[in-house]
Amino acid sequence: MWRLPRALCVHAAKTSKLPGPWSRPAAFMSTLLINQPQYAWLKELGLCEENEGVYNGSWGGRGEVITTYCPANNEPIARVRQASVADYEETVKKAKEAWKIWADIPAPKRGEIVRQIGDALREKIQVLGSLVSLEMGKILVEGVGEVQEYVDICDYAVGLSRMIGGPILPSERPGHALIEQWNPVGLVGIITAFNFPVAVYGWNNAIAMICGNVCLWKGAPTTSLISVAVTKIIAKVLEDNKLPGAICSLTCGGADIGTAMAKDERVNLLSFTGSTQVGKQVALMVQERFGRSLLELGGNNAIIANVLYGPLHTKQSVSMFLGAVEEAKKEGGTVVYGGKVMDRPGNYVEPTIVIGLAHDASIAHTETFAPILYVFKFKNEEEVFAWNNEVKQGLSSSIFTKDLGRIFRWLGPKGSDCGIVNVNIPTSGAEIGGAFGGEKHTGGGRESGSDAWKHYMRRSTCTINYSKDLPLAQGIKFQ
Repeated sequence: MWRLPRALCVHAAKTSKLPGPWSRPAAFMSTLLINQPQYAWLKELGLCEENEGVYNGSWGGRGEVITTYCPANNEPIARVRQASVADYEETVKKAKEAWKIWADIPAPKRGEIVRQIGDALREKIQVLGSLVSLEMGKILVEGVGEVQEYVDICDYAVGLSRMIGGPILPSERPGHALIEQWNPVGLVGIITAFNFPVAVYGWNNAIAMICGNVCLWKGAPTTSLISVAVTKIIAKVLEDNKLPGAICSLTCGGADIGTAMAKDERVNLLSFTGSTQVGKQVALMVQERFGRSLLELGGNNAIIANVLYGPLHTKQSVSMFLGAVEEAKKEGGTVVYGGKVMDRPGNYVEPTIVIGLAHDASIAHTETFAPILYVFKFKNEEEVFAWNNEVKQGLSSSIFTKDLGRIFRWLGPKGSDCGIVNVNIPTSGAEIGGAFGGEKHTGGGRESGSDAWKHYMRRSTCTINYSKDLPLAQGIKFQ
């Protein structure tokens, strides 16, 4: 099974503690990729050697400084100062104040701002896509494609800004109107993972904004430069329209910031994309305060296309790959292809095929975040459908067949229990028009298209009596 990346990485290399907030040895300074001529394009995104990781209308950051690395060669790119808890508190307050302004703007006007954000991203799509490839590690065409997803969801949200709303329902009482009113929830916290450092934020941000919400983003520490670069693009659009920058706030940080967001009653909806393990903790913290969460967690998908991929994200990911290969062998599997680390700079490993495992082997049910394919032989349709559904994650699945009956059984109540069910296409990739997310341990949340916008709003059922009488429902009369 090919692991579609869906876990939150909370590891980032910390810089050494040296005198002065930004002091670093000259030798270290010269090794940063951003200082090398071939990476001068990074400055087109407003990045420099030392970047502030907090934005709430102005840039700052009083937390620790981290260095982000290129997975292709493990060279340091640049540094980002993370948010402190005090920065977080200040940013939440500014975001809540900004909401008072943003919520009063009509939805189509909010859509116009989102349209401008999409256009600004279009202008930077190649250079921003290159940064995704450099810092996250996916191949360039996928990096550009990820930015394109954000652009596309902006276009989608613009149209949606003129269509969101509830129905007028027939009332059983004469002289009464029954309507559904949809209002923004307020502040949407968005925690995203390293594997889709632009698109997942875009899915949440564009829809949340047209619904009338303000956003607070915490990206993965290992892709902090991407978070900063994207926020700079958005910030300019807001500033050009004389709107509070805190409408789209940023607090780069680690687990302390994520925990604060989960526990904070001022965060009206927390959208979390990451591992199932961390997602459970987030869900409990949010539920403890009767808050709302939108969870998009682990995946463990059951099909593959041709292999074209970049390096793994970190050295830790390489260790996890090797550990999974050894575990597969211990459980009775045979590696028929790959299974080794490539002898070259960076975090490159061989695409790996394993046969001979039982369908319920624990390693086959584990999300490893590595290019490992477990091959199983099955006897009949019912058996293999059951194997697909016994995996605890329920993100994406696919079947290849020309049998029309099998197609609709796969899509039906006894078919795949995943949130994304495909036929004759791979499990990766999704169009923005459909809701993205999964069932079971994947969390049940939905982002992007369809009616996913409802997650970002609160619903009121409203009854208006415009008659001179006061009738009760169900024909009740007190006599």
